[in-house]
Amino acid sequence: QLQLVESGGGLVQPGGSLRLSCAASGFSLDDYVIGWFRQAPGKEREGISCISTIGRTNYADSVKGRITMSRDNAKNTVYLQMNNLKPEDTAVYYCHALIVYSVQDARVYWGQGTQVTVSS
Repeated sequence: QLQLVESGGGLVQPGGSLRLSCAASGFSLDDYVIGWFRQAPGKEREGISCISTIGRTNYADSVKGRITMSRDNAKNTVYLQMNNLKPEDTAVYYCHALIVYSVQDARVYWGQGTQVTVSS
């Protein structure tokens, strides 16, 4: 079975830090562009970061300067380091993997999500 499993979420105080992990099973992440998305209750899913197969990263303006994405191909895992967390960062965080073979053949995988709650 092809799976992505997120972990590392939890409850933190404002200004705190968390490190989220996204581990792949059944396929190799080194062939995929990986993204992190988040979704707060009643709001649309929001893309916040992505990393290419060669390690190039991009971040949404809402989180730029506070998060760092990296990948460890040997462990088949992608990480999201989040610092200086704010209450508005509270959401379920999802890992996303994409590979494109052609315009007609693209494959996408989603994890089940991990809850991040930022509150005092």
